[in-house]
Amino acid sequence: MPRVKYRDADVSLMARMMRAEAEGEGNQGMLYVGNVIVNRAVADCLDFRDVRTIEDVIFQIQGGNYSFEAVQKGNLFYQRARSSEKRLARQTLENWRQHPARYALWYFNPYAPCPPTWYNQPFTGQFKSHCFYEPAAGTCASVYSG
Repeated sequence: MPRVKYRDADVSLMARMMRAEAEGEGNQGMLYVGNVIVNRAVADCLDFRDVRTIEDVIFQIQGGNYSFEAVQKGNLFYQRARSSEKRLARQTLENWRQHPARYALWYFNPYAPCPPTWYNQPFTGQFKSHCFYEPAAGTCASVYSG
């Protein structure tokens, strides 16, 4: 059973975001980005109380900017999704989760060593250039369910 309800359009949207954010990190890196997208749709806490769909997550605006840099920059995100990325998107929608992004709600590329916290959220691990962070203990039980 999928972790979040989705349509074919969501698969394509998510595939485009995964490629735009992590193509240089290969399939594994794209899967981790997919984990974060799905985790945000499932999480009913913190910055993600009002996002329930894949589209809500990808086009969420925080602090006057889109949450995902790729939406603003118009790079690979605005190209058509390829079948290989669609397969990866479906994989994460259908429940693929793995450390360090298993419960992560945030990631970024610091272009330096990963800090131990990011906006007070604990570091869970790194894959290539991306550092992953999950919610601090006791702040977001919903991300650990499902």
